[in-house]
Amino acid sequence: MVRGRITGLAVSDVRFPTSLGHHGSDAMHPDPDYSAAYVVIETDARDGLKGYGLTFTLGKGTEVVVCAVNALSIHVVNKDLEEIVSDFRGFYRQLTSDGQLRWIGPEKGAVHLATAAVLNAVWDLWAKQEGKPLWKLLVDMDPKQLLSCIDFRYITDALTEEEACEILQNGLLGKKEREEQMLKHGYPAYTTSCAWLGYPDQQLKQLCTEALKDGWTRFKVKVGANLPDDIRRCRLIREMIGPDKTLMLDANQRWEVKEAIEWVTKLAEFKPLWIEEPTSPDDILGHAAISKALAPLGIGVATGEQCHNRVIFKQLLQAKALSYLQIDSCRLGSVNENLSVLLMAKKFQIPVCPHAGGVGLCELVQHLIIFDYISVSGSLENRMCEYVDHLHEHFKYPAIIKKASYVPPQDAGYSTEMKEESARKYQFPQGEVWQKILSKP
Repeated sequence: MVRGRITGLAVSDVRFPTSLGHHGSDAMHPDPDYSAAYVVIETDARDGLKGYGLTFTLGKGTEVVVCAVNALSIHVVNKDLEEIVSDFRGFYRQLTSDGQLRWIGPEKGAVHLATAAVLNAVWDLWAKQEGKPLWKLLVDMDPKQLLSCIDFRYITDALTEEEACEILQNGLLGKKEREEQMLKHGYPAYTTSCAWLGYPDQQLKQLCTEALKDGWTRFKVKVGANLPDDIRRCRLIREMIGPDKTLMLDANQRWEVKEAIEWVTKLAEFKPLWIEEPTSPDDILGHAAISKALAPLGIGVATGEQCHNRVIFKQLLQAKALSYLQIDSCRLGSVNENLSVLLMAKKFQIPVCPHAGGVGLCELVQHLIIFDYISVSGSLENRMCEYVDHLHEHFKYPAIIKKASYVPPQDAGYSTEMKEESARKYQFPQGEVWQKILSKP
């Protein structure tokens, strides 16, 4: 039973200096500092529970998202939690349709990242009060309650509420067995941690060797900056993992449309399953052209981590522009908007393979994809969730991987809560870590 009035919302700028080790480096982001606008919600409920939420950033610009969170807080503080969750669709629309703030969106950019951080905190609090991990909270909801959390505005030409209800009703069949399967075996994952673009070959070899020993069978390689380097690195990885394991490529939006087709064609000998983000994330028709051109080579197109909202996903699906759909727990408007995308993906029969390359993203998105399998897709065919082995030690309930699969979380909440010491030490710019870094000449 949800309870309490929200009495406070605090947000902080937390940054981890991952650029020092080239962790997360790719063709468009050579020096990312994995960061978060980190939200904490408090209520007057006697249980003393707090809701924690975040959105992922790369360092500079996090302060802009923090400002946007503070601007949205007027819609959150002094609200009863029960009032929010009993009309979650209305609350979502209130946040995304503020008559002035939507001008710097709408439903995109810094203001939408801020919306995700706030809503992630609300979902974390709700799940904690119910005493369930978020995936279980969602799985236990009936279709009517799930649908009441979704704003269908702008997507009814692709998915009506009635169609979404039918999908969820059909998902009830075999749900108990699929939940048991998840608890026993977990959700299949792939690793990106071996082949960041800034890693030298020796480090790449070492990490790949360790990953193979740990049972990983699916590997992603960053490409796009230099073709001869890409050919060398892809050959190195393919030779190490052998012909039977899965290889994916990720260009992080580096290329023009024609350039993407030509470049990936030259990498086709390494048998990649997909090319991820080959061009601008806003270019629906460009993705469609790339997808059509690469299909004869058996290479799919994957995208989604920088899709602003459900409308972009709708168009990508309608245009047959992608073969693998990559939701992001912090780019879209939290659980609410991700639910709509999961349901559209089911209708269009496109597998969902979530993005999780960033601080806290593994912790969050595992809940969404486990729910998707149990209640929506009902399939593991061509499906896997990204995993990066960075910064989990800073979370109170870190993601757990066993046998290259996500172990379903058992702690109540959305796994969003950072350790207090970490949030304090890495707060920018006043945290202890940043004081040392910034004081260097």
